[in-house]
Amino acid sequence: MFIKHILYTSALGLFFVLPVAAQGTASPAEPSANQFRFDQPEDLPLDAAVKTGILKNGFRYFIRKNVKPEKRATFYLAMKAGSILETEKELGLAHFLEHMAFNGTKNYPKNDLISYLQKSGVRFGADLNAYTSFDETVYQLPLPTDNPDIVKNGMQILRDWSQDILLEGSEIDKERGVIVEEKRMGKGASERMQNKYLPVLFNHSRYADRLPIGKDEVLKNFSHETIREFYSKWYRPDLQALIAVGDFDVEAMEKLIIDKFSDLKMPKNAPERVYYSIPLKGESQFLKVTDKENTSTLIQVLMKHRAPEMKTTTDFREALKKVLFNNLVAARISELRKQADPPFLQGSASIGDFMAGLEVASVVAAVKPGELERGFKAVWSETERIKKFGFTQTELDRMVKAILMYQESSYKEREKTNSSAYVKEYLALFLKEQVSPGKEYEYNFYKNVLPGIRLDEVNVLTSKYFTDVNRDILIMAPESQKDSLPSAADVLSWIDSIRSTAMLAYDDAVSDKPLMSKVPVAGKVTSIKDLKFVGAKEVTLSNGIKVVLKPTDFKNDEIRFSSFSPGGNSLYGDEKYQSAVNAAPVIASSGLGQFNAKELPKVLSGKMVSISPYISERYEGVNGSASPADLETAMQLVNLFFTEPRADKDIFNGLIANYKSTLSNRGNSPANVFSDTVSAVVGNYHLRRTGPSMAKANQISLNDAMEIYKDRFADASDFTFFFVGSFQVDTIVPLLEKYLGSLPSINRKENWRDLGIRIPGGKLRKVVEKGSEDKATVQLIFSGDYKYNEKANIAMDALKEILNIRLTERLREDEGGVYTPNASVGYSKIPSKYTISVSFGCAPANVDKLIAATLDEIEKLQQNGAKKEDLEKLISESKRSRELGLKTNSFWLSYLNGRYQLNEDLNEFSKYEKLLESLKSGDIRKAARSYLTQQNYMEFILLPEATAQK
Repeated sequence: MFIKHILYTSALGLFFVLPVAAQGTASPAEPSANQFRFDQPEDLPLDAAVKTGILKNGFRYFIRKNVKPEKRATFYLAMKAGSILETEKELGLAHFLEHMAFNGTKNYPKNDLISYLQKSGVRFGADLNAYTSFDETVYQLPLPTDNPDIVKNGMQILRDWSQDILLEGSEIDKERGVIVEEKRMGKGASERMQNKYLPVLFNHSRYADRLPIGKDEVLKNFSHETIREFYSKWYRPDLQALIAVGDFDVEAMEKLIIDKFSDLKMPKNAPERVYYSIPLKGESQFLKVTDKENTSTLIQVLMKHRAPEMKTTTDFREALKKVLFNNLVAARISELRKQADPPFLQGSASIGDFMAGLEVASVVAAVKPGELERGFKAVWSETERIKKFGFTQTELDRMVKAILMYQESSYKEREKTNSSAYVKEYLALFLKEQVSPGKEYEYNFYKNVLPGIRLDEVNVLTSKYFTDVNRDILIMAPESQKDSLPSAADVLSWIDSIRSTAMLAYDDAVSDKPLMSKVPVAGKVTSIKDLKFVGAKEVTLSNGIKVVLKPTDFKNDEIRFSSFSPGGNSLYGDEKYQSAVNAAPVIASSGLGQFNAKELPKVLSGKMVSISPYISERYEGVNGSASPADLETAMQLVNLFFTEPRADKDIFNGLIANYKSTLSNRGNSPANVFSDTVSAVVGNYHLRRTGPSMAKANQISLNDAMEIYKDRFADASDFTFFFVGSFQVDTIVPLLEKYLGSLPSINRKENWRDLGIRIPGGKLRKVVEKGSEDKATVQLIFSGDYKYNEKANIAMDALKEILNIRLTERLREDEGGVYTPNASVGYSKIPSKYTISVSFGCAPANVDKLIAATLDEIEKLQQNGAKKEDLEKLISESKRSRELGLKTNSFWLSYLNGRYQLNEDLNEFSKYEKLLESLKSGDIRKAARSYLTQQNYMEFILLPEATAQK
């Protein structure tokens, strides 16, 4: 969906609060409440940690030292130039030009630029990237800083992009096909509907005719000189800025930037950079859009307003009111879904950014088929209730506490913030003139100002923003519902009826009961083993639970944990599979202990905790995260998920009703039909691998789900827990004894069951006929037996990366037939099997040609192995990526969990780099010969109906 909304999300009390200003680290001393004045608004400061400058030619720069990640830096080259500046003969060329920046510059002709960066450990697409929007074009370049030559050469690349892209005719013509294929990938129901409603939402302004992807007739036929003229006009120093954040010396970086960019020249007779807007005409608009491939029914009401500036302390305070409002109304609406027959699938109401100097108040309801009026009225009624009665003081107090808690956590992490966050912050400063006062200033502003915002100040926002003028009502639905959709008069009558309907004020029922009704009887630690290779300890508790503890300093305010026990839903017959696979989500949605689903988020408000139980095919467990201050709360929740789970009948009925409604139009989508087909065939049509259906939904039983859940968590003795993050072992052990050591233990011996689901052998070609657009999707799957070990795994991963490099060069660069080919691999120890998948989208007419080209590249790998330069790229990229991973809690949590599940050597990680560097071309050749054979080979092809019928 095009419009973005500020949404409230909850994971057992977890709030996501969008910051008003971009985050930074701090310089000033902590201010007192009196320092923030509103009788005479003061300008918000710029964080002193960022160094800024403007060269004589108008080029700007923003530099900040930041050591997370270490020995890395991120650079953005930003242009205040995008598709909005295109003439009719240039439609799509701003985006086309972005592509051409990677196809040859003055100092890096042809593909040398990408090749050099890949050898330096920079991955194309994942690290090296760019985007084009209406008003901007931005290039992203992360670099290692432990090699001065790489930084110097990277700066030269950025300089080349700013004014020395070659734009050779032959390269332009080669890229036409890639752009057309990128455009083709976006075709479908969403694009067709977007083309109808965007002109209305943009009030038929210039933005409606300047989508960055452009138009086919221009992309295929523009002259080389036309794109060169566009480049000359708009890639110029007064519209450009370089943002550099990372582990480097700021003074040296500034000197390098000045040396490289001071000679940029303004074009002769440079055109004025006009800034366009979307006019507000005081009108209300109504639009219904349907499509035969659309799968959902949705209504949006968008009320547009001129966006205020964000420059002063008063502006900041006004923005905080909206942060409060958005989270308060979202909490209200989330409760409406927690009933036996929810009135909508998803609902929201919020105030947020739109575009072109506008902000928007929006009300959105995604509804069940035939229930548009009911769903819309439910969400709209809540905004009307707030207009009439406002929020309650207890709601406001709770929300202030929650927001301050998150701001405090963000402040604690100020020295561990990733450089990418700061780069995006200064990008908004340059492009949107958003303030960047720094994290310390923001934290103190929140802490001192937020509690002083009165309830009436928040309540009045509903009347101010949810208005009848400049209001667009948009309905999107499947074409089958076209004749039953309401008219504009119908929707307006719904709104009028809600206004005149008597309603009760919201009752904010709050409990003062403790989270746990009784104190558990603690167990004891029976042994502690030092896992010196990974800097961890293995603790065994008296009930048999093992706990692996790895303290880290990667984050100041983060502890992550996971757990597993063998068994999972594999232990239950096919007749109970649907209940088993849905058991954990049902229980997690039902509340916990003595609190129901509506009460629990309120009890946990202001806590930094996120907990979720799971039952997968082979394992069950509880995963989550918490701040160190809230770790005990998290441990209590873990205990309750074992000992006091709830199964709420109304919640269950609501979840099932919503799930069934999503199935009614699922088959409209070509992508759904194709993915379900692939899954079914690859899973040998086992019912656990086929797609969702109404019959399967009817098999889900609340009683079975609760019975299965209790059974999976009845015995803690075979559970292994992992904790990684900011904690001390001595501090966490008493919590482990109290909340994990007290869990029930019956010492049963069990393991997961091999269900015998295997990919069918032999060759197969399956064509799926669905959709009306001139586009195809191809997926090729190779499979077979596998000898699982560390060396084989590294070779398999390397084969995937080499294959991606080769297919990108062949299918994208040489053939111009695809936008993003993708190779992926999967392998397992038990059963010892592998799969390799190659997928891409293309024109239907090119399917067979591109499949043949793919197989030809595979044959070359089988004959010749990897090219020396490709192997260099792979090793460099993998090493750099691994270096970053080793400095994250998520890496270690996954690593430890995986090693314990497979009973593997914990020290394998230390051998990784040596095994990686030992890779030879012959290893890739051997892997290609072993795993990319056509003995077990499947081709899946999605074609539009019209093409398939020819």
